[in-house]
Amino acid sequence: MKYAFSTLGLPGATLARSAALAAEHGYDGLELRAHPEEPLHPGSPRGDRTAALREVIGAGVRVLAVAGYARVAAPGDDGPVLEELRDLVRLAADLEAPYVRVFPGGGEPAGPAADAHAVRRLRESAPLASRHGVRILLETHDSHRTGRAAGRVLDAVGHPGAGALWDVLHTWLGGEPPDESRRLLGEHLGYLQVKDVASARDLTPLGLGDGVLPLAGAMAQAAPGGWLCWEYEKRWYPEAAELAGQLARGREHLESLERSAGGGRQAE
Repeated sequence: MKYAFSTLGLPGATLARSAALAAEHGYDGLELRAHPEEPLHPGSPRGDRTAALREVIGAGVRVLAVAGYARVAAPGDDGPVLEELRDLVRLAADLEAPYVRVFPGGGEPAGPAADAHAVRRLRESAPLASRHGVRILLETHDSHRTGRAAGRVLDAVGHPGAGALWDVLHTWLGGEPPDESRRLLGEHLGYLQVKDVASARDLTPLGLGDGVLPLAGAMAQAAPGGWLCWEYEKRWYPEAAELAGQLARGREHLESLERSAGGGRQAE
Protein backbone atom coordinates (compact mmCIF):
# COMPACT_ATOMS: atom_id res chain seq x y z
CA MET A 1 0.00 0.00 0.00
CA LYS A 2 0.93 3.65 -0.25
CA TYR A 3 1.02 5.58 3.03
CA ALA A 4 0.24 9.22 3.79
CA PHE A 5 -0.40 11.30 6.87
CA SER A 6 -2.59 14.34 7.44
CA THR A 7 -1.09 17.76 8.15
CA LEU A 8 -3.78 18.06 10.83
CA GLY A 9 -1.16 16.36 12.98
CA LEU A 10 1.40 19.13 12.42
CA PRO A 11 -0.39 22.39 13.29
CA GLY A 12 1.63 25.42 12.29
CA ALA A 13 4.16 23.44 10.24
CA THR A 14 5.29 24.68 6.87
CA LEU A 15 4.56 22.53 3.86
CA ALA A 16 8.29 22.04 3.35
CA ARG A 17 8.60 20.56 6.85
CA SER A 18 5.59 18.27 6.38
CA ALA A 19 6.93 17.01 3.06
CA ALA A 20 10.41 16.49 4.49
CA LEU A 21 9.02 14.48 7.42
CA ALA A 22 7.01 12.33 5.03
CA ALA A 23 10.04 11.60 2.89
CA GLU A 24 12.30 10.98 5.88
CA HIS A 25 9.95 8.40 7.38
CA GLY A 26 8.96 6.59 4.22
CA TYR A 27 5.49 8.04 3.62
CA ASP A 28 4.41 8.45 0.02
CA GLY A 29 2.08 11.42 0.39
CA LEU A 30 0.34 14.08 2.43
CA GLU A 31 -3.30 14.80 3.08
CA LEU A 32 -3.33 18.60 3.23
CA ARG A 33 -5.68 20.33 5.63
CA ALA A 34 -7.17 23.07 3.41
CA HIS A 35 -7.98 25.77 5.94
CA PRO A 36 -6.97 29.46 6.22
CA GLU A 37 -4.82 28.51 9.25
CA GLU A 38 -2.66 26.42 6.94
CA PRO A 39 -0.14 27.28 4.21
CA LEU A 40 -2.58 26.31 1.45
CA HIS A 41 -6.34 26.69 1.19
CA PRO A 42 -8.90 27.51 -1.53
CA GLY A 43 -8.04 31.22 -1.29
CA SER A 44 -4.32 30.70 -1.89
CA PRO A 45 -2.98 32.51 -4.97
CA ARG A 46 -1.70 30.64 -8.02
CA GLY A 47 1.93 31.37 -7.22
CA ASP A 48 1.64 29.75 -3.78
CA ARG A 49 0.10 26.67 -5.33
CA THR A 50 2.83 26.33 -7.90
CA ALA A 51 5.53 26.75 -5.27
CA ALA A 52 3.83 24.22 -2.99
CA LEU A 53 3.65 21.61 -5.74
CA ARG A 54 7.33 22.15 -6.48
CA GLU A 55 8.21 21.70 -2.80
CA VAL A 56 6.23 18.50 -2.39
CA ILE A 57 7.51 16.92 -5.58
CA GLY A 58 11.03 18.03 -4.74
CA ALA A 59 10.81 16.13 -1.47
CA GLY A 60 9.85 12.98 -3.36
CA VAL A 61 6.25 12.76 -2.15
CA ARG A 62 2.86 13.87 -3.48
CA VAL A 63 -0.37 15.42 -2.30
CA LEU A 64 -2.89 12.63 -1.78
CA ALA A 65 -5.86 14.84 -0.98
CA VAL A 66 -7.04 18.32 -0.19
CA ALA A 67 -8.98 17.97 3.07
CA GLY A 68 -11.71 20.57 2.76
CA TYR A 69 -14.53 21.58 5.08
CA ALA A 70 -17.48 21.74 2.70
CA ARG A 71 -20.58 20.16 4.27
CA VAL A 72 -22.58 18.69 1.46
CA ALA A 73 -25.58 17.46 3.49
CA ALA A 74 -26.05 20.68 5.48
CA PRO A 75 -29.31 22.63 5.23
CA GLY A 76 -29.36 25.90 3.32
CA ASP A 77 -28.81 27.17 -0.19
CA ASP A 78 -26.80 25.08 -2.60
CA GLY A 79 -24.87 28.02 -4.06
CA PRO A 80 -22.23 28.54 -1.34
CA VAL A 81 -21.64 24.79 -0.99
CA LEU A 82 -21.24 24.31 -4.74
CA GLU A 83 -18.84 27.24 -4.92
CA GLU A 84 -16.78 25.76 -2.09
CA LEU A 85 -16.68 22.42 -3.87
CA ARG A 86 -15.53 24.06 -7.11
CA ASP A 87 -12.76 25.90 -5.28
CA LEU A 88 -11.56 22.72 -3.57
CA VAL A 89 -11.53 20.79 -6.84
CA ARG A 90 -9.46 23.50 -8.51
CA LEU A 91 -7.01 23.57 -5.61
CA ALA A 92 -6.62 19.79 -5.80
CA ALA A 93 -6.08 19.94 -9.54
CA ASP A 94 -3.41 22.63 -9.13
CA LEU A 95 -1.62 20.39 -6.62
CA GLU A 96 -2.04 17.27 -8.79
CA ALA A 97 -3.98 15.64 -5.96
CA PRO A 98 -6.44 12.90 -6.95
CA TYR A 99 -8.88 13.54 -4.10
CA VAL A 100 -10.86 16.20 -2.25
CA ARG A 101 -12.26 15.38 1.21
CA VAL A 102 -15.67 16.78 2.21
CA PHE A 103 -17.91 16.27 5.23
CA PRO A 104 -21.62 15.40 5.34
CA GLY A 105 -22.66 17.90 8.06
CA GLY A 106 -26.31 16.91 7.83
CA GLY A 107 -27.19 17.26 11.51
CA GLU A 108 -28.43 14.64 13.94
CA PRO A 109 -30.29 12.58 13.16
CA ALA A 110 -29.72 12.75 9.42
CA GLY A 111 -32.96 12.25 7.54
CA PRO A 112 -34.08 12.17 3.91
CA ALA A 113 -33.57 15.92 3.51
CA ALA A 114 -29.87 15.65 4.43
CA ASP A 115 -29.42 12.78 1.98
CA ALA A 116 -31.16 14.78 -0.74
CA HIS A 117 -28.90 17.81 -0.18
CA ALA A 118 -25.77 15.67 -0.40
CA VAL A 119 -26.94 13.76 -3.47
CA ARG A 120 -27.93 16.90 -5.34
CA ARG A 121 -24.70 18.78 -4.61
CA LEU A 122 -22.38 15.85 -5.26
CA ARG A 123 -24.23 14.96 -8.45
CA GLU A 124 -23.74 18.50 -9.74
CA SER A 125 -20.08 18.74 -8.68
CA ALA A 126 -18.86 15.26 -9.65
CA PRO A 127 -18.61 15.91 -13.43
CA LEU A 128 -16.45 18.99 -12.82
CA ALA A 129 -14.20 16.97 -10.52
CA SER A 130 -13.81 14.25 -13.16
CA ARG A 131 -12.87 16.79 -15.81
CA HIS A 132 -10.08 17.99 -13.52
CA GLY A 133 -8.87 14.46 -12.76
CA VAL A 134 -10.15 14.70 -9.18
CA ARG A 135 -12.59 12.64 -7.13
CA ILE A 136 -14.68 14.22 -4.34
CA LEU A 137 -14.73 11.89 -1.33
CA LEU A 138 -17.51 12.02 1.25
CA GLU A 139 -15.95 11.13 4.59
CA THR A 140 -17.71 8.71 6.92
CA HIS A 141 -18.26 11.36 9.57
CA ASP A 142 -20.84 13.15 11.74
CA SER A 143 -24.36 12.71 10.28
CA HIS A 144 -23.24 9.96 7.85
CA ARG A 145 -20.58 8.23 9.89
CA THR A 146 -21.16 4.67 8.68
CA GLY A 147 -20.52 2.95 5.39
CA ARG A 148 -24.23 2.33 5.18
CA ALA A 149 -25.10 6.04 5.37
CA ALA A 150 -22.32 7.27 3.08
CA GLY A 151 -22.86 4.43 0.63
CA ARG A 152 -26.58 5.20 0.47
CA VAL A 153 -25.81 8.75 -0.65
CA LEU A 154 -23.16 7.72 -3.15
CA ASP A 155 -25.33 4.99 -4.66
CA ALA A 156 -27.87 7.71 -5.40
CA VAL A 157 -25.23 10.07 -6.83
CA GLY A 158 -24.09 7.38 -9.25
CA HIS A 159 -21.06 9.19 -10.68
CA PRO A 160 -17.38 8.13 -10.49
CA GLY A 161 -16.37 11.70 -9.67
CA ALA A 162 -17.85 11.18 -6.18
CA GLY A 163 -16.68 8.54 -3.75
CA ALA A 164 -16.00 7.79 -0.10
CA LEU A 165 -13.22 8.36 2.40
CA TRP A 166 -13.47 5.62 5.00
CA ASP A 167 -12.59 7.04 8.44
CA VAL A 168 -12.24 3.98 10.64
CA LEU A 169 -12.96 5.90 13.85
CA HIS A 170 -16.40 7.00 12.77
CA THR A 171 -17.60 3.70 11.36
CA TRP A 172 -16.46 2.13 14.66
CA LEU A 173 -18.33 4.77 16.65
CA GLY A 174 -21.36 3.95 14.51
CA GLY A 175 -21.14 0.29 15.55
CA GLU A 176 -20.26 -0.96 12.07
CA PRO A 177 -17.66 -3.77 11.72
CA PRO A 178 -14.88 -3.18 9.16
CA ASP A 179 -15.99 -5.92 6.79
CA GLU A 180 -19.50 -4.45 6.75
CA SER A 181 -18.18 -0.91 6.12
CA ARG A 182 -16.08 -2.14 3.22
CA ARG A 183 -18.94 -4.08 1.69
CA LEU A 184 -21.32 -1.14 1.90
CA LEU A 185 -18.83 1.35 0.46
CA GLY A 186 -17.98 -1.00 -2.39
CA GLU A 187 -16.63 0.68 -5.50
CA HIS A 188 -17.13 4.10 -3.92
CA LEU A 189 -14.08 3.72 -1.68
CA GLY A 190 -11.30 6.18 -2.47
CA TYR A 191 -8.91 5.54 0.42
CA LEU A 192 -8.77 4.48 4.04
CA GLN A 193 -8.10 6.86 6.94
CA VAL A 194 -6.80 5.39 10.20
CA LYS A 195 -6.08 6.66 13.70
CA ASP A 196 -6.25 5.30 17.25
CA VAL A 197 -7.94 6.35 20.51
CA ALA A 198 -8.35 5.03 24.04
CA SER A 199 -12.15 4.72 24.00
CA ALA A 200 -15.35 6.14 22.59
CA ARG A 201 -15.30 8.66 25.45
CA ASP A 202 -11.68 9.68 25.09
CA LEU A 203 -10.80 10.56 21.50
CA THR A 204 -7.39 12.04 22.28
CA PRO A 205 -5.14 10.71 19.51
CA LEU A 206 -2.75 7.88 20.35
CA GLY A 207 0.00 6.19 18.42
CA LEU A 208 -1.23 3.56 16.00
CA GLY A 209 -1.77 0.28 17.82
CA ASP A 210 -1.95 1.89 21.25
CA GLY A 211 -5.73 2.19 21.33
CA VAL A 212 -8.89 0.23 20.69
CA LEU A 213 -9.77 0.84 17.04
CA PRO A 214 -10.05 -2.23 14.77
CA LEU A 215 -7.10 -1.28 12.58
CA ALA A 216 -6.20 -4.85 11.69
CA GLY A 217 -9.76 -5.53 10.57
CA ALA A 218 -9.82 -2.39 8.46
CA MET A 219 -6.44 -3.11 6.89
CA ALA A 220 -7.66 -6.58 5.97
CA GLN A 221 -10.38 -4.91 3.91
CA ALA A 222 -8.11 -2.38 2.19
CA ALA A 223 -7.37 -2.73 -1.50
CA PRO A 224 -3.79 -3.93 -2.14
CA GLY A 225 -1.83 -1.09 -3.70
CA GLY A 226 -4.30 1.53 -2.56
CA TRP A 227 -3.76 4.55 -0.30
CA LEU A 228 -3.96 4.68 3.47
CA CYS A 229 -3.74 7.92 5.48
CA TRP A 230 -2.97 8.39 9.17
CA GLU A 231 -5.02 11.27 10.57
CA TYR A 232 -3.55 12.32 13.92
CA GLU A 233 -5.77 15.07 15.32
CA LYS A 234 -3.11 17.11 17.10
CA ARG A 235 -4.79 20.36 16.03
CA TRP A 236 -7.87 19.54 18.14
CA TYR A 237 -5.95 17.91 21.02
CA PRO A 238 -2.88 20.09 21.75
CA GLU A 239 -2.04 17.96 24.78
CA ALA A 240 -1.40 14.93 22.54
CA ALA A 241 2.17 13.83 21.88
CA GLU A 242 3.92 15.32 18.88
CA LEU A 243 3.32 13.45 15.65
CA ALA A 244 6.84 13.81 14.26
CA GLY A 245 8.31 11.51 16.90
CA GLN A 246 5.75 8.79 16.12
CA LEU A 247 5.92 8.67 12.33
CA ALA A 248 8.51 5.89 12.07
CA ARG A 249 6.78 3.63 14.56
CA GLY A 250 3.39 4.34 12.98
CA ARG A 251 4.60 3.31 9.55
CA GLU A 252 6.16 0.15 10.97
CA HIS A 253 2.84 -0.72 12.60
CA LEU A 254 0.95 -0.21 9.35
CA GLU A 255 3.43 -2.36 7.47
CA SER A 256 3.00 -5.10 10.05
CA LEU A 257 -0.78 -4.97 9.71
CA GLU A 258 -0.47 -5.01 5.94
CA ARG A 259 1.73 -8.11 6.02
CA SER A 260 -0.76 -9.85 8.31
CA ALA A 261 -3.66 -8.85 6.09
CA GLY A 262 -1.84 -10.10 3.01
CA GLY A 263 -1.19 -13.44 4.66
CA GLY A 264 -4.86 -13.72 5.55
CA ARG A 265 -5.92 -13.01 1.97
CA GLN A 266 -3.51 -15.63 0.63
CA ALA A 267 -4.86 -18.19 3.09
CA GLU A 268 -8.36 -17.58 1.76
